[in-house]
Amino acid sequence: MEKQFYKLRRFFNGSCHLAVLNMSAGMRWVVEARTANISYLKAENAQGQHILIQPISQSRYLMADDITLHLLRRQHQFNDGTWKPGRMVVETSPGNYQVWIHASRPLSLDEKRYWLKKMKSDPGADPCNRWGRCPGFRNRKHIHCDVSGGYPLARLIWIDWRRRAHIPMPRISETKLKTSSLSPLPLEGGVCHTIEIHRHSYNNGDESATDFAYAMALFRSGASEDDVRSRLLEQRIDWKNHTGIKRKEAYLKRTIQRAKRLVEST
Repeated sequence: MEKQFYKLRRFFNGSCHLAVLNMSAGMRWVVEARTANISYLKAENAQGQHILIQPISQSRYLMADDITLHLLRRQHQFNDGTWKPGRMVVETSPGNYQVWIHASRPLSLDEKRYWLKKMKSDPGADPCNRWGRCPGFRNRKHIHCDVSGGYPLARLIWIDWRRRAHIPMPRISETKLKTSSLSPLPLEGGVCHTIEIHRHSYNNGDESATDFAYAMALFRSGASEDDVRSRLLEQRIDWKNHTGIKRKEAYLKRTIQRAKRLVEST
């Protein structure tokens, strides 16, 4: 694990930090990326928390989420199977990947959103202050729990801290680029830029955790509180733990406020 931390620091130019995420409670706290903290992070991970990583200076880093093996080979490898420059590839669960790209120049958020759409990254994973899953720790999403109660290890597949990726400027006008960014205002009929975001994509095997993850994705996509509430009511089927109008409303209010605070704090 110490060697892996060394590689991560090299890739992020010695400027990264980790975070412990309690998805159910909607709480996250930052931890320094030091080897002295490995035991603490392992203990938190064993208790069900998610361990995340992020560069402190983010302008030259882009992270594509929910990438399949097919997209990984097509977009991030050459025809001979060698990796393109400036990549860090993490297998977050079997057959599912996150790819960090270290660019040779600073990238605006609009550019990042443009390229992530091109790469077919998870549409709910906005690049603004984005965190990725830290390799070397278990992916504690309930959906990945196996029959023996185990969880998959997020594995470091490839890392290149010596080179940088050349990312060209998008071949579109500046005006068009700006309009493709995520708007803070909902468009007519519901959520802005959330047509492809569905609750089942964030299924954690736990109804409350799924609601929270889905609400965060919606807020990152520009949804309002009313939009999030209506989508949760529309797409969640099992409400047996929150019977009665008052209990359901209290639960929705609590979940939405926590998700919104967490998104705004990041």
